[in-house]
Amino acid sequence: MIVLADRFLLAHRSEIVNFAATSRLPTAYPYRAYVDAGGLISYAPSDLDQFRRTAVYVDKILKGEKPADLPVQEPTNFELVINLKTAKALGLTIPPTLLARAEEVIE
Repeated sequence: MIVLADRFLLAHRSEIVNFAATSRLPTAYPYRAYVDAGGLISYAPSDLDQFRRTAVYVDKILKGEKPADLPVQEPTNFELVINLKTAKALGLTIPPTLLARAEEVIE
């Protein structure tokens, strides 16, 4: 199953993660918070990088630049997070090459 990036769904992450677990569905999530709540895997923009980039924009605005003149930026840093405990509960073996690429592996 793939969960879409939506703040409403994020607010109900525990219910979604529990549904995926009881249905034994390997699920990919759009935010790390799902994996922290027990989800299997997420691939999402880095929150820390997003916050840092936001601070740069706030600094520019406070120094007088017009927000409308600032370019729209897309995320550039993404994080792969894997929950091995969930993988084990689902009877999945995560390939070592995928584990090596993950920014964090939750055990």
